[in-house]
Amino acid sequence: MTNTMTDVATALNQVLADSFALYIKTKNFHWHVSGPHFRDYHLLLDEQATQILASTDLIAERVRKIGGNTIRSIGHIARLTEIRDNDADHVPAKDMLGELRQDNLVLVDSLKRAKAIADAAGDNASSGLIDAWTDEAEQRAWFLLESARD
Repeated sequence: MTNTMTDVATALNQVLADSFALYIKTKNFHWHVSGPHFRDYHLLLDEQATQILASTDLIAERVRKIGGNTIRSIGHIARLTEIRDNDADHVPAKDMLGELRQDNLVLVDSLKRAKAIADAAGDNASSGLIDAWTDEAEQRAWFLLESARD
């Protein structure tokens, strides 16, 4: 694997780690959300978690297709991710939505860095996939923003 493709694989593994961390956090909040908008938030977070999880296999397979190795453990994810855990016993629903919005924007930043690296490497396939994942993360952030408005 060339150095440029190694850089793409490294960037995609960062995206993968952030995606897994965001998936777990979204499911955590999905399981623990409460309050007057419980049903709406519960369903929204489940839909978002499902979308995030679906992207993880595609990201990992892209890394393998270009000759790289991908994440192998929870510890590996923890070392790479920029998404911060929230282990609080209770988080108000609006705070959950705001935190997940910010986390999706962290993922967008990770995706944009990966896209720049893929573009520099001439890896059109990774670049195109990253565009779709970026759009999904931006849409999730938008839905979370709008859902949290009073």
